[in-house]
Amino acid sequence: MTYQEMFEQARELLAQADAGSIGEHLAFQFNITGEAAGAFYLEVKEGALSIQPYEYHDRDAAFTCSADTLFRIAQGKADPVAAVMLGKLKVEGNIDKALKLKQLIRKK
Repeated sequence: MTYQEMFEQARELLAQADAGSIGEHLAFQFNITGEAAGAFYLEVKEGALSIQPYEYHDRDAAFTCSADTLFRIAQGKADPVAAVMLGKLKVEGNIDKALKLKQLIRKK
């Protein structure tokens, strides 16, 4: 899988997130490791979600994981907190805001 293929799949999955349930500004960077290595960011601003294939230097939190781990989290098949505990997801930055990832991807 190329970075571009990974990004398109990640964008499609994460675009289903419920940004309307987030009442604050969030800026997350995802650092993908392995075959499809690269970075992209997700921003929630005024209830709108934006996902772009760039690094976000003024981010609240950065997540580092494989594409597979990201996809499982985005599909609701893996819990982000459990992924951290298992060493499959690294988190840097504001932990309180990072925990909003779970709220953001919760399926309706």
